[in-house]
Amino acid sequence: MSLQGINHLAFITDDMVTTIRFYRDLLGMKLSAGIGHDGYRHYFFQLDDGVTHIAFFEYGGATVMQRKFPGDRSSLPLGFDHVAFTVDSREELFALKDRLEAAGIEVEGAVDHGLFWSIYFFDPHNNVPLEATWQFMELEQIPAISEDDPLTIAAEGADMQAGHWPEVSSPTPESEMRASGGNGQPMREDFLARGLASYSAGVSAEFQASLKPADDD
Repeated sequence: MSLQGINHLAFITDDMVTTIRFYRDLLGMKLSAGIGHDGYRHYFFQLDDGVTHIAFFEYGGATVMQRKFPGDRSSLPLGFDHVAFTVDSREELFALKDRLEAAGIEVEGAVDHGLFWSIYFFDPHNNVPLEATWQFMELEQIPAISEDDPLTIAAEGADMQAGHWPEVSSPTPESEMRASGGNGQPMREDFLARGLASYSAGVSAEFQASLKPADDD
Protein backbone atom coordinates (compact mmCIF):
# COMPACT_ATOMS: atom_id res chain seq x y z
CA MET A 1 0.00 0.00 0.00
CA SER A 2 1.44 3.39 -1.01
CA LEU A 3 0.19 6.92 -1.58
CA GLN A 4 1.13 7.97 -5.12
CA GLY A 5 0.62 11.73 -4.97
CA ILE A 6 -1.76 14.56 -4.15
CA ASN A 7 -5.10 14.17 -5.89
CA HIS A 8 -6.49 17.49 -4.69
CA LEU A 9 -6.41 20.12 -1.99
CA ALA A 10 -9.87 21.36 -1.06
CA PHE A 11 -10.80 24.82 0.21
CA ILE A 12 -13.95 26.83 0.88
CA THR A 13 -15.26 29.85 -1.03
CA ASP A 14 -18.33 32.05 -0.83
CA ASP A 15 -18.02 33.11 -4.50
CA MET A 16 -17.24 30.51 -7.16
CA VAL A 17 -17.32 33.03 -10.01
CA THR A 18 -14.50 35.17 -8.62
CA THR A 19 -12.66 31.98 -7.69
CA ILE A 20 -12.81 30.76 -11.31
CA ARG A 21 -11.65 34.14 -12.54
CA PHE A 22 -8.54 33.94 -10.33
CA TYR A 23 -7.50 30.29 -10.66
CA ARG A 24 -8.43 29.82 -14.34
CA ASP A 25 -8.03 33.27 -15.86
CA LEU A 26 -5.12 34.66 -13.85
CA LEU A 27 -3.17 31.60 -12.64
CA GLY A 28 -3.91 29.62 -15.80
CA MET A 29 -5.20 26.39 -14.23
CA LYS A 30 -7.72 24.44 -16.28
CA LEU A 31 -11.29 24.33 -14.98
CA SER A 32 -11.66 20.56 -15.21
CA ALA A 33 -14.78 19.40 -13.41
CA GLY A 34 -17.58 20.41 -11.12
CA ILE A 35 -20.80 19.36 -9.50
CA GLY A 36 -23.60 21.51 -8.13
CA HIS A 37 -27.00 20.94 -6.58
CA ASP A 38 -29.29 22.49 -3.99
CA GLY A 39 -27.13 25.59 -3.46
CA TYR A 40 -23.90 23.58 -3.19
CA ARG A 41 -20.97 23.47 -5.62
CA HIS A 42 -17.68 21.57 -5.74
CA TYR A 43 -15.37 22.66 -8.60
CA PHE A 44 -11.90 21.42 -9.56
CA PHE A 45 -8.93 23.22 -11.15
CA GLN A 46 -6.24 21.10 -12.83
CA LEU A 47 -2.51 21.77 -12.67
CA ASP A 48 -0.25 21.19 -15.67
CA ASP A 49 0.74 17.70 -14.53
CA GLY A 50 -2.81 16.67 -15.49
CA VAL A 51 -3.30 14.89 -12.18
CA THR A 52 -3.12 17.33 -9.27
CA HIS A 53 -6.10 19.59 -8.58
CA ILE A 54 -7.16 22.47 -6.38
CA ALA A 55 -10.83 22.20 -5.40
CA PHE A 56 -13.34 24.56 -3.83
CA PHE A 57 -16.63 24.06 -2.03
CA GLU A 58 -19.25 26.82 -2.29
CA TYR A 59 -22.40 26.73 -0.18
CA GLY A 60 -24.75 29.02 1.72
CA GLY A 61 -23.15 30.50 4.83
CA ALA A 62 -19.58 29.89 3.65
CA THR A 63 -17.10 32.58 4.66
CA VAL A 64 -13.65 33.33 3.29
CA MET A 65 -10.63 32.57 5.43
CA GLN A 66 -8.81 35.20 7.45
CA ARG A 67 -5.68 36.38 5.64
CA LYS A 68 -2.50 34.94 7.14
CA PHE A 69 1.00 34.92 5.64
CA PRO A 70 2.29 31.36 5.00
CA GLY A 71 4.05 30.01 8.06
CA ASP A 72 2.79 32.68 10.46
CA ARG A 73 1.22 31.35 13.62
CA SER A 74 -2.53 31.74 13.91
CA SER A 75 -5.50 30.68 15.98
CA LEU A 76 -7.94 32.13 13.43
CA PRO A 77 -10.38 29.99 11.41
CA LEU A 78 -8.88 28.90 8.09
CA GLY A 79 -10.47 28.06 4.74
CA PHE A 80 -8.71 24.73 4.25
CA ASP A 81 -11.12 21.80 4.03
CA HIS A 82 -9.06 18.65 3.35
CA VAL A 83 -6.21 17.08 1.39
CA ALA A 84 -6.78 14.03 -0.81
CA PHE A 85 -4.09 11.52 -1.74
CA THR A 86 -4.12 9.17 -4.74
CA VAL A 87 -3.80 5.39 -4.65
CA ASP A 88 -3.40 3.17 -7.72
CA SER A 89 -6.17 0.62 -7.33
CA ARG A 90 -9.26 -0.50 -5.46
CA GLU A 91 -7.08 -3.04 -3.65
CA GLU A 92 -4.69 -0.28 -2.54
CA LEU A 93 -7.61 1.82 -1.30
CA PHE A 94 -8.96 -0.96 0.86
CA ALA A 95 -5.48 -1.98 2.01
CA LEU A 96 -5.07 1.56 3.34
CA LYS A 97 -8.51 1.39 4.97
CA ASP A 98 -7.56 -1.91 6.64
CA ARG A 99 -4.21 -0.52 7.81
CA LEU A 100 -5.84 2.55 9.35
CA GLU A 101 -8.58 0.59 11.08
CA ALA A 102 -6.04 -1.89 12.44
CA ALA A 103 -4.33 1.13 14.03
CA GLY A 104 -7.58 2.15 15.70
CA ILE A 105 -8.28 5.06 13.34
CA GLU A 106 -11.89 5.56 12.27
CA VAL A 107 -12.44 5.49 8.50
CA GLU A 108 -15.50 6.72 6.61
CA GLY A 109 -16.24 5.02 3.30
CA ALA A 110 -15.53 3.93 0.69
CA VAL A 111 -17.75 6.58 -0.92
CA ASP A 112 -18.56 6.50 -4.65
CA HIS A 113 -18.04 10.00 -6.11
CA GLY A 114 -18.83 8.99 -9.68
CA LEU A 115 -15.32 9.40 -11.09
CA PHE A 116 -13.51 7.96 -8.10
CA TRP A 117 -13.98 6.20 -4.77
CA SER A 118 -12.76 7.79 -1.55
CA ILE A 119 -12.15 6.98 2.07
CA TYR A 120 -11.98 9.67 4.76
CA PHE A 121 -10.02 9.79 7.99
CA PHE A 122 -8.16 12.20 10.28
CA ASP A 123 -4.56 12.68 11.33
CA PRO A 124 -5.24 11.53 14.92
CA HIS A 125 -3.01 14.11 16.61
CA ASN A 126 -3.35 17.24 14.43
CA ASN A 127 -6.96 16.60 13.32
CA VAL A 128 -6.07 17.27 9.67
CA PRO A 129 -8.95 15.93 7.53
CA LEU A 130 -7.59 13.46 4.97
CA GLU A 131 -8.98 11.59 1.97
CA ALA A 132 -7.57 8.81 -0.19
CA THR A 133 -8.97 8.33 -3.69
CA TRP A 134 -8.89 5.67 -6.38
CA GLN A 135 -9.85 7.23 -9.71
CA PHE A 136 -11.25 4.78 -12.24
CA MET A 137 -12.62 7.16 -14.89
CA GLU A 138 -10.95 9.69 -17.22
CA LEU A 139 -12.60 12.88 -18.44
CA GLU A 140 -12.90 12.96 -22.24
CA GLN A 141 -13.86 16.63 -22.35
CA ILE A 142 -13.34 19.47 -19.88
CA PRO A 143 -14.84 21.28 -18.19
CA ALA A 144 -17.15 18.44 -17.28
CA ILE A 145 -19.86 20.04 -15.15
CA SER A 146 -23.00 18.50 -13.68
CA GLU A 147 -25.08 21.39 -12.32
CA ASP A 148 -28.73 22.07 -11.56
CA ASP A 149 -27.98 25.84 -11.71
CA PRO A 150 -25.10 26.15 -14.23
CA LEU A 151 -22.68 29.06 -14.00
CA THR A 152 -22.30 31.11 -17.16
CA ILE A 153 -18.60 31.51 -16.43
CA ALA A 154 -18.05 27.74 -16.57
CA ALA A 155 -19.47 27.65 -20.10
CA GLU A 156 -16.56 29.87 -21.20
CA GLY A 157 -14.37 26.76 -21.18
CA ALA A 158 -11.54 25.06 -19.34
CA ASP A 159 -8.73 27.37 -20.42
CA MET A 160 -7.65 30.85 -19.38
CA GLN A 161 -9.98 33.56 -20.68
CA ALA A 162 -8.25 36.79 -21.70
CA GLY A 163 -9.40 40.30 -20.93
CA HIS A 164 -10.39 39.89 -17.28
CA TRP A 165 -7.05 40.91 -15.74
CA PRO A 166 -4.60 43.69 -16.69
CA GLU A 167 -1.65 42.78 -18.91
CA VAL A 168 1.84 43.12 -17.46
CA SER A 169 3.23 46.53 -18.42
CA SER A 170 6.41 46.61 -16.31
CA PRO A 171 8.06 43.16 -16.18
CA THR A 172 10.79 42.70 -13.58
CA PRO A 173 14.23 43.12 -15.18
CA GLU A 174 16.63 40.23 -14.62
CA SER A 175 18.92 42.52 -12.63
CA GLU A 176 16.14 43.01 -10.09
CA MET A 177 15.19 39.33 -9.77
CA ARG A 178 16.43 39.05 -6.20
CA ALA A 179 15.08 37.46 -3.01
CA SER A 180 15.22 38.87 0.49
CA GLY A 181 16.90 36.85 3.21
CA GLY A 182 14.88 34.14 4.89
CA ASN A 183 15.47 31.47 7.48
CA GLY A 184 16.35 28.96 4.76
CA GLN A 185 19.68 30.57 3.89
CA PRO A 186 21.64 29.02 6.79
CA MET A 187 19.90 25.72 6.06
CA ARG A 188 21.14 25.81 2.45
CA GLU A 189 24.73 26.42 3.52
CA ASP A 190 24.50 23.64 6.10
CA PHE A 191 23.04 21.18 3.58
CA LEU A 192 25.70 22.04 0.98
CA ALA A 193 28.50 21.65 3.51
CA ARG A 194 27.19 18.27 4.68
CA GLY A 195 26.43 16.95 1.20
CA LEU A 196 22.71 16.73 1.90
CA ALA A 197 21.70 18.86 -1.09
CA SER A 198 23.08 20.18 -4.37
CA TYR A 199 22.02 22.76 -6.92
CA SER A 200 19.53 21.60 -9.55
CA ALA A 201 20.72 20.96 -13.09
CA GLY A 202 20.79 24.14 -15.13
CA VAL A 203 21.37 26.48 -12.19
CA SER A 204 24.30 28.63 -13.32
CA ALA A 205 27.57 28.98 -11.42
CA GLU A 206 27.00 32.73 -11.45
CA PHE A 207 23.69 32.33 -9.66
CA GLN A 208 25.18 29.90 -7.16
CA ALA A 209 27.97 32.37 -6.38
CA SER A 210 25.42 35.13 -5.82
CA LEU A 211 23.80 33.06 -3.07
CA LYS A 212 26.94 32.59 -1.02
CA PRO A 213 27.00 34.66 2.18
CA ALA A 214 29.32 37.67 2.12
CA ASP A 215 32.58 37.32 4.05
CA ASP A 216 32.56 39.00 7.44
CA ASP A 217 34.67 42.18 7.59
